[in-house]
Amino acid sequence: MRIGFGYDSHRLVAGRKLILGGKGVPFERGLLGHSDADVLIHAICDAILGAVGAGDIGRQFPDTDAAYKDISSILLLERVSVLAAGKGYHVHNVDSTVVLESPKLSPYLDEMAANIAGVLGIAPTQVSVKAKTNEGMGLIGAGEGAAAFAVVILAGGETA
Repeated sequence: MRIGFGYDSHRLVAGRKLILGGKGVPFERGLLGHSDADVLIHAICDAILGAVGAGDIGRQFPDTDAAYKDISSILLLERVSVLAAGKGYHVHNVDSTVVLESPKLSPYLDEMAANIAGVLGIAPTQVSVKAKTNEGMGLIGAGEGAAAFAVVILAGGETA
């Protein structure tokens, strides 16, 4: 077994779609980033990559590479899952939290979990997606951005 922890944050800006957990969430602003800036998926990717000793999402998919411009983070998660499988590991479960002042995410959490589970080839019950506000504190509380945290447990063993 291996445990990985991931974190990501992005600024909210006008003119971008808000994508979280591979789900478009209706809102007047979206997250700024080289890819679709899905903080939830990025945190999960970092957790998996950390667990298998493969660095982080920036090392695997650099923002200096035009191939990743506006790419769906779900595709990045697929690639990270394949990388982990190549090392003999599969995701056993995911526990994650998105921190965002607005909009409310509760109507979308089950679909986000299902999206993530589908990519990882596990049951939606093995993926927990929670949402919290920052109670008005700091930049996230002021509505300027979003962050996500994720912990994963991987099962398996090294193949090389």
